[in-house]
Amino acid sequence: MKQKPSINLFLFILIFTNINTLSYAQNRTSAFPRLEPDPKALEFFDISKNASGITWQQLAQMSLWASGDTSVSNFDRISSAVRAVNSSGEFPASDREKAEFILNYMHKNILKSYSLYQTRVDVIFSNGRFNCVSSAVLYMILCKSAGINTSGVVTKEHAFIIVHAGGQNYDVETTNPYGFDPGNRKDFLDSSGKITGFAYVPPQNYRDRQTINQVQLVSLVFNNIIADHERQNRYNEAVPVAVDMAALLCGKSLADNAGNTWGTHFEDPRKGLMDRLLNFGGAQLKAGREEDALRWAADASALYPDELRWQELSNAAVNNYITKLLKAGKTEDARSFLEKQKKLLTANEYGKLDALLLDTELLNAANKIKTAEEGEAIVNIMDIAHKEGRLPEKRSVELLTFAIQKTASILSAAPARNWRAAVIFIENNLARFGQNRELEQALKTYRDNLAADYHNRFAAEWNKKNYEEAERILNEGLAEFPSDRRLLTNRETVNKSRGR
Repeated sequence: MKQKPSINLFLFILIFTNINTLSYAQNRTSAFPRLEPDPKALEFFDISKNASGITWQQLAQMSLWASGDTSVSNFDRISSAVRAVNSSGEFPASDREKAEFILNYMHKNILKSYSLYQTRVDVIFSNGRFNCVSSAVLYMILCKSAGINTSGVVTKEHAFIIVHAGGQNYDVETTNPYGFDPGNRKDFLDSSGKITGFAYVPPQNYRDRQTINQVQLVSLVFNNIIADHERQNRYNEAVPVAVDMAALLCGKSLADNAGNTWGTHFEDPRKGLMDRLLNFGGAQLKAGREEDALRWAADASALYPDELRWQELSNAAVNNYITKLLKAGKTEDARSFLEKQKKLLTANEYGKLDALLLDTELLNAANKIKTAEEGEAIVNIMDIAHKEGRLPEKRSVELLTFAIQKTASILSAAPARNWRAAVIFIENNLARFGQNRELEQALKTYRDNLAADYHNRFAAEWNKKNYEEAERILNEGLAEFPSDRRLLTNRETVNKSRGR
């Protein structure tokens, strides 16, 4: 079957610390995959553009290179198969019959067993295992050696061959020994040549099919190898394969082929390459190597630019690393890192991360307030951040409220119990920032405590029989809190003592 590489761009905002699926050790800067194409890729690209066409030898060399084995021994095996086919005494005269003969020859002498993921042409000769891609490529090579014109075909999950012979087109399912022109009767002969029955391969309903050229068919070997690597989370190994595939199909400058239409089932190799590059970057994020992901984005984007997609990876890497530093309580390191990476981020993304950091910085500062002066300074900083719009409105108000309340609690703390200073501080900030239900409730509490303080001071002096001082305190309190019940009760006590 034809395997399409999965597009698994990992953009993790949460930090993952237990990664067992990647092939390299965590928290170690690993060597990056190769980004420059193999010179062979560009050589074969140039050959494929030759007006005189590609030879079967070049097609064989290309298929072995794509399979990852360019040894002479495997090319010799293909050459032996070519000689055996073309020198056979049973080799028919017409192209159609030759094409069917070649399919039969492959299944009798080379192909042994179908294997879904066995896409490499060289492996066919070592154990006889094949899938639709590897068998189709080998079949195309043998047909080309016999002068038979062929094309490849891809569907959503399959690949096969079209033979162009005698003005007709014949589908060929290379995975089946009776796959020539599916739907037609095939005579089945015994050893003496007598017809004993027939084999029948049902025609496939390939309405949604796409014809591809010889080089594109060979590139499906790359495509399946990429899929196999990514299926096993070997994103680092998928990258150089995708680089070579793109170079084979597009040459060194991918932009030169921007006008190509690749069709429904044949993925644009430029997009496929970007997906592989970003999947590797995403794997760095998943493994907690955000700085490696940023270095990878810088290196790879220089050769393969795609501003929006690299921006997305960079944003995620910076976000993840800052989140990690904040979890570790390293706020200053997080701020330093953000400012160093500012040029990588969009204004919007920088604003989000700045707000995240600023929130933590201001909250930490508010928690450390120990004096009224410190409290006033933090409130001023928060006010500036609020006016600059660096924090959401609701959060700005929450932080301001917390800092004001924290400072007021310090002013009114034991042993001084300076309720008046707390009242004045809150009143001033209400006048400065406007209505605030929490601060208004806090102000009510502090004023109530101040009234209670007048009551307690009055009671202490009254019990000491310092009636004149007690009444002075009471009058002062009533002037400020004329409706306080405790102070009004105290007034009744004074009046009764005087017979009023």
